[in-house]
Formats: sequence, structure tokens, C-alpha cells
Amino acid sequence: MQSSMRMRAAVAGTLLGLLAVFAGPGSTASAEPSDTTVGAVTDFAADGSVYRLTAGHAEARISFVSDDTFRIELAPDGRFTDPTGQDIVLPQGPPPVTHWADRGDRYELGTARVTLRAYKSPLRFAAFRADGTPLWTETRGLTWNQDRTVQTLARGAREQFYGAGMQNGRGNTSHRGKTVEVGVDYNWNDGGHPNSVPFYLSSAGYGVYRNTYAPNTYAFGEPVTTTAREQRFDAYYFAGDGEDALKDVIGQYTRLTGKPFLPPVYGLEIGDADCYLHNANRGERHTLDALKVADGYVRNDMPNGWMLVNDGYGCGYEDLAETAQGLQQRGMQLGLWTEDGLDKLADQVKAGQRVAKLDVAWVGEGYKFALDGCKGAYAGIEANSTARGFTWAPESWSGAQRCGVQWSGDQSGSWEYIRWQIPTYAGASMSGLAYTTGDVDGIFGGSPKTYTRDLQWKTFLPVTMTMDGWAAHDKQPFRYGEPYTSINRASLKLHEALLPYIYSHAHRATETGVGLARPLVLEYPDDPVAASDAAKYEFLSGEDFLVAPVYKDAVERDGIYLPKGTWIDYANGRTYEGPVTLDDYSAPLDTLPLFVRAGAVVPMWPGGIRSATDRRPGDPIAWDVYPQGTSSFELYEDDGVTREHRSGRHATQRAEVTAPQRGAGDVTVRIGASVGDHTGKPAARPYHFTVHTGDAPGAVTLGGRALARHTTKAAFDTATQGWWYDRDDRGGVVRVKTAAQPTDRAFTLVLAGTSAVGGAVPGAAATLTAPAGQELGAGVPGTVAVDVTAGTRDATAVEVGLDVPAGWQVAPAAPVARIPAGTTRRVELAVTPAPDAVPGEATLTATARHRAAGADLTAAQRFAAGVVPPPPTAPAWVSDLVWLKSTNGWGPPERDRSNGESGAADGHALTLAGTTYEKGVGAHADSDIEVYLGGRCTAFTADVGIDDEIDGYGDVAFSVEADGEVLWTSPRVTGASATVPVDVDVTGARHVHLRITDTNGTKSGDHGDWAAARFDCA
Repeated sequence: MQSSMRMRAAVAGTLLGLLAVFAGPGSTASAEPSDTTVGAVTDFAADGSVYRLTAGHAEARISFVSDDTFRIELAPDGRFTDPTGQDIVLPQGPPPVTHWADRGDRYELGTARVTLRAYKSPLRFAAFRADGTPLWTETRGLTWNQDRTVQTLARGAREQFYGAGMQNGRGNTSHRGKTVEVGVDYNWNDGGHPNSVPFYLSSAGYGVYRNTYAPNTYAFGEPVTTTAREQRFDAYYFAGDGEDALKDVIGQYTRLTGKPFLPPVYGLEIGDADCYLHNANRGERHTLDALKVADGYVRNDMPNGWMLVNDGYGCGYEDLAETAQGLQQRGMQLGLWTEDGLDKLADQVKAGQRVAKLDVAWVGEGYKFALDGCKGAYAGIEANSTARGFTWAPESWSGAQRCGVQWSGDQSGSWEYIRWQIPTYAGASMSGLAYTTGDVDGIFGGSPKTYTRDLQWKTFLPVTMTMDGWAAHDKQPFRYGEPYTSINRASLKLHEALLPYIYSHAHRATETGVGLARPLVLEYPDDPVAASDAAKYEFLSGEDFLVAPVYKDAVERDGIYLPKGTWIDYANGRTYEGPVTLDDYSAPLDTLPLFVRAGAVVPMWPGGIRSATDRRPGDPIAWDVYPQGTSSFELYEDDGVTREHRSGRHATQRAEVTAPQRGAGDVTVRIGASVGDHTGKPAARPYHFTVHTGDAPGAVTLGGRALARHTTKAAFDTATQGWWYDRDDRGGVVRVKTAAQPTDRAFTLVLAGTSAVGGAVPGAAATLTAPAGQELGAGVPGTVAVDVTAGTRDATAVEVGLDVPAGWQVAPAAPVARIPAGTTRRVELAVTPAPDAVPGEATLTATARHRAAGADLTAAQRFAAGVVPPPPTAPAWVSDLVWLKSTNGWGPPERDRSNGESGAADGHALTLAGTTYEKGVGAHADSDIEVYLGGRCTAFTADVGIDDEIDGYGDVAFSVEADGEVLWTSPRVTGASATVPVDVDVTGARHVHLRITDTNGTKSGDHGDWAAARFDCA
């Protein structure tokens, strides 16, 4: 029944009466108050950049903040107030030069970049750029009653809207036609809005920040109505311009309310949270036991930047300084949850605390307390150490971007959790929240698969955390065994390798307000698909990576939209020309659908390091280059930990690449001098390059001198300097190493006679696919089919190979002499899985080495094959069979007991309508259990219903599906329904799914039982 969820905010709100605090002014009114709309202008006054317009008792005040930012206030009684004071809006310097004119029916007030029209009768505003381009127009004057103020704007025919802070399940696509709430609701699941921000922006090129602590409602219909629950109007308006108008608006908003802070490097590594002192869920422990978990990260060669050691109700700490020192010795920093508020922060920081999690400290009288908690903890870390402030909070407000990470609160891991989280964080970036995230696989529920899939895509967020102690099992990335541990390690290592890219974007955010995770529309504002739900479940990580997470228990991904341009599959190097939508994309468990923009120049750390603390001055910088046309990237570096960068102690180094736009030609990479200085900056360092060309160069020169070519990987790996063309890596890459180069001098690398990404003859390479649904039995000889499709040129001398898990056997396939251009040839390979192969999905990688367009090429494709157990040969209880899949709405499904709570084996005897069953399955909607019958069974029987332990709750439907066909569906079943008998003919069925689906949208008490569930088999 999900009764074990801690619901931190709800508990705190009950204790402190916050629900009343956040209800807003006038919330106790029993009748709907009447509205008043501002009347005609009766007086006008100008005072520098500030203008006053009187309309009866009401007065409006317009203040120009900069050439493109202005503020409108309306006081219905003529008395201006500002509850936010100096909490949110920062000092903006001298106001701009303004001008005004009386045009008869209106006043025109403006700067060199923006004009505000104030129509006189009645008072109504409209904003324009200086060239007359309209930004927004009120269709009705400002309106108020005792509870709220409302602005009403015309909506453009194609106008789209974004922002409002963290909107769970929404935000990276347009809010057009939707209503979004801005305020605390303590709903941390899909549809909730933690970390709200009273700011929105429009594709018309403007943004609006409501300067208030009151809750807001934005209805983006026709017309647009934006409401704040207070009897005052106070809004800042930002006028963006050019192709990057949306980014410009975000930059102006964060110039007003504060740019995002620059985290320490360890803050960009994954964090780990748990209670280590007298943990009610894990038994007696002590704070120093955190070091044993830290050792797990080290032992499993997994990055981890910090550990929160007291994350639990009533969880204190002991041996704090010793714990902090032990973590630092392992390359990690100490974090603490502010359970006791901020009073002890100074002593804690002096003992070694470097991270503050604020989901208690923010509890208080309204949003101001939340913001003050963020600022106070941030400042407390800095006042008592040389470190940078670093905080986390699940409820915040405008301005919090300058002092902390916003995360979406406590959730339960599931496929649905992954789905709605994808749009949440990229959408939050549209409100200047540069660091937003959710716990990996939630803090309740979850499974090895959902953990692995969730971590995969959160690799491309700047921050994330895993939290333990609340689910049935701890959630460190090494807890689930293989293959999950290896896949999770690869995800974390990739994030670690990308820290130079991520950190450079973090620095950019301090200048632009734009975070790493961003919606497609931010980079492709003229693409209507980018604003639509077709792009809802993908996002960009910086300008260069497009991430399309897998959010179902599947090995393929549909609906991946790639906008205009050339995109490269990160896994295999295949190129795509956008705009295009990819369906049936092969994504076995170890593969994240990830695409790189052609022209990308990505700085990385080579060598698979575990921790940023393993880096030494003079270690190499690696550049991952996807050459197309002219492109560049500016690497930002400082000491990564202290605040010296704020006094100018940092450096930048620019990489510039020149290549053909398409096809054959030279590729030139120029690495500029590192400009600036900081503690630990090396005088010289080596460089590594991976240049994705698809064709071997004729020669490679460094500073005009030829580098030696190595013919094997082993020779290249042991050499100090030189190059090697690896035809088998992602369609063909040139790898280059240089000896140490002085950082104060530029150098140039030239790859002569090669090509832009995609090869000298784009599209000439073959591509591979594998038919879906291929299955093999453990230890049983079988075949695997691979389809080879020739590109725009014939593929000749085609040799197809297969990489398989350890212990498997593969017989080589006969070579194919020729596959004509544009045609497909199926190749079958004899494969025998290991006798102990675990039933479920196995990842295989097919390669096709071939010649095309006069070049030696290699195509590759990962795909999943199913390993199936032996089919039953006698009557079998479902609870005794191997389950190929077992997803569940709450906790794991249970064998021969009820679902219980979030832990394994915590249910009770299966009981329906007073009858107890010894055998069966206890599940919780939405649930799906898959078994393999291999066509050997004829009937399925069971009794189904809501378990008696729920005492009348629950609302579900049961169904039996076989090989994609629904064989039987129950009527709606509630906790009060009679037991439903099931007798289904499953003759010939190979795969059977037993599903339980929620039918009323609440999923509360949906404990469905498949009692006495059995197959009749021969």
C-alpha cells in the first residue's frame, strides 16, 4: 500500500502548518471574489527611467532595468509593496537611457532595444522590439480581486511557451494549450511541480518573471492568462533577439535573479546518500560504516564524488572528522542532511562537510525560508572552508539556481519513473535551473534493469545521486551483480571521462544561465517538431549530444527524432541526416540511444579514471572530434575545488577544427594556447585525439612534421606519439597521440587525405540490422541472423562476425562475395550459448568487414537475443517457473505470497475473499510477468482478485497475453469484488504475459493476486 514512503515534505508540512502558509493570500475566502480591471489613465509622470501611470485609485509603475529588461508594477490602492525585497532580484547597476512620447491614444516608453506601449483608455500594455516587431500584447487590462492579479495576453498563431521551473513529466516541449502551476504541492511524482519558478518564456522572444513569493498559475490558452495569488502585480519582462532569443531571455532572467553557481568538480560526480547511524531500515550501523560503502566504489572501480552519511529521519552522526578524512582518502567528500537545521553548519564544515542537503532546512514560513536556507548553507560552507558552496534541495524558488542543485524529491523506481523524468530536467533548464536531477531509480522500489537504464541517461545530466536505505536493497551501482555492474561502471566512467565537457558547460552557465541538459527547441527553435511531444522523451546534453533514453522494458526504442543536420550514432558510428525519426532502434541493456552532432569537438579525460582526484597536472587531455565544416569548443579549466576562479584564477583553451562539409579532404585541428593561470595548471601536457573520419588519412602531421603511423593497437598503445587508423571502431576513427606540448603555445594537427565524418564517399558503408525476437536455449545449438544492407556502393568481400558473451561459441559464417548497392543479404551464424547462460536478454555485437568505394570498412550493430529456459514438460505453477520479465508497480512481485511492501519476500499468505492459497503470485499494478512455454502448454488457470490485506481498496484489471495477442481480460476488479476464475486456452503459445493494470489512476492498494496460477503442459 506504499505506506512506508517517508513523504518528507508532507510530514514537515503537517508539523509546521506549511500547507496553510503556501495556500496564498485570501485562501480562506468562502465565496469567489469579483474582479476589477484597471481603468483609464488619469495621470502620467516620468522620472528618468521610471514612469508612473495613475488610473483612478490604482497606480502602475514602469521601471527600465536595462536596454532589454523592464518591470511593470500595479498597486490597486496606489501603495507599492515588494515582499521579496532584495532576496531574489540582484542589483543591476545604473538604469539605461530611456525615452517617451505621447502618441495620443497611448504613451510609448522605451530604450534603444525595446518599446512599451501604454494605451490610455483603458490602461493596457503591449511590448515591441525597437524595430516594431511585437513581443506581447494585453487583450485586457490588468485585473485583480482580493485573492489574485491576472495578466491577459494574446496568443500568437504558432507561439510556444516554456518554463515555470521544474514541472515533473513536462517542460522540454511546449506548454501551449496547457495550464501549469507554480508553487509547492509536495507532489514529487508525475504532474507535480517541485522547485517551481515564477518565470516563463515564449517563442515570440520574450520572457516574464513574476516578482513574488505567491503561488502562480499560467494558462497558455487563447488568450494566455497568468495569475499570481496576491493583490499586487509585479513582473519583469525580457526582450530577446536573434536566432538565440530563447537563450538570450534565459540569460537576462538569470542576470536579474542570479547566474547558476559553478559546482566543485566532485559535485559533478555521482553522490551517494544513506543513514549510517542506527538505521531503522538496515539495522545497527555507525557513521564510519560509510567508509565500507566507499570502499565498494573503489573496489568496483566506480566513480563517486561525495557521500551523504546521515540521510534518514532521526539519523545523526558520530566520528565526523574521521569519516570526512576517510572519504577524502578515497577521493570523495562528506555531505550531511540538514536534519537539525543550519545551526551546526560551521562546526560540521570545519570537520570536513562539503555538501549540504536541505530537505529539512527549507521548511519554514514560505518560499523566503526555502531560499534563505539555500543561501545560508551555501554561504556557511564557504565561510568555514576554502571550498565552494554546494547544496541540494527538493523545493525552491527563483534565485536558488545561484546556490544549489534542485532535485525532484522522493520517488519509486520503475519504467514509468524513467519516462516522466526525461522531460523534467531539460525543461527546468528553460527557467535557468542549470542543475536538476532525480535519484537514480528512485529511493523506493526499483530493479536491476530500471536502475541500469536510469543511470545510463543520467550520465548526461550534470549531477545525480543514488539514495539507499529505503528500498528493499541498497542502490549503489555495484549491488546487482553482472551484467548490471559492468554496464553501470561503463556509464559512470563515461560521465567521468566527459567531465571536461560538462565542467566547461557549467562555467558557461555562470555566464549565460543555460544549463547542460536542454530541450531540442533551445538549439533548434525553428523546428516545429522540437516543440512537440514527438521530442518529449529525448534531450540535448550541451549542443553536441542527443540523448533518447529507453523508458520501457524493451530492447528497441521507437520515435527518436533527430533534427536538421548530420548525426552520428555514438555506439557504432552510423550517420543519419536529419530531420528524421528513427523507429526500431536496437538498444540492448548496455546501449543508450546516443547521437553526436557532426562538427562536435568534445574535450575528455582519457584513461578510464575512477575519480577526478586521480588526475595529475600534466595528464593528457583527449579531444573527440566529429569533423564537418568549421567548428570549435572552448575548454574551461581551474583547480576544480576552491574559489580562486572568482578572482580570475582559471584558463581557457580553444580547439578549432576545419574539415570538408562532406566527403573527402583534409582535416585540420588547431589547439590554441591555454590562456590564463590557476593552481595546478601544467606547463606542458600530452594530447590524445579520436577523429571520426571513416577513412584513413594519407599522413598525419604535428606542427608540420610527420607523425609515425602505427599498424596495430598494441604498438599505438605503447608509443608516446604517433597515429593509428582503427577501421573497426565506430565506422573508422583516426587515433593520434602527441608528446607533451607547452600549454602556452598553439599547435596544429593535420590529417591529410582523409574526410569529413561519414567517409570520403558518404553512405557507401554497409549497415547492419538484426531481426527482433531471436531466441536461443542455454547450451543448445542455434542460429542468429544478421541482415547486411549495402550502402550507395556495392559491398564486396563481406565477412560477418559476432561478439558474444564469455562461454558462448560461434561458428564463422561463409564470406559473401558481393552485396549490390542498396540491397540486403541475410547471414546466419551458428551460435551455442554457454550451458549456464542466464535466461533473459543477452547483448551480441555483429560486425561486417567489407570493401566499398575502394576502402576497407567495418559496420557494427549491437542487438539483444533472448536466452530462454527449457519449456515446462509437465503441469507447472507460475511461481515455480523462470520469469523472463517481472515488472511491478510497487516493490517486486512475490512468489507464493502477497505483494506486501517495497521489499522482497515481505508479503503475507495469498488470500482472496477469505480463501488462502499456498501457490500463486502477488503483484501490484501496473505489473507484467513473462514466462516461456515454448508451445508445450494448453491451458492456464487461476483465481484472481485484490488481496484481502488491502481491506476493500484497489481497482485493477487482469489480462493474459500470448505472443502479442490478448487472450483474456477480466472485468474491473476492486477490493470488494468476488474472486474471478481464469481458464484460458494457451495452446501453442511460446511467451505468455500475465498483466495487472490500474483502472482508476490512483494505484493505491492495487495488490492483485494470481492465486493458484498454473499451466497445464505436456
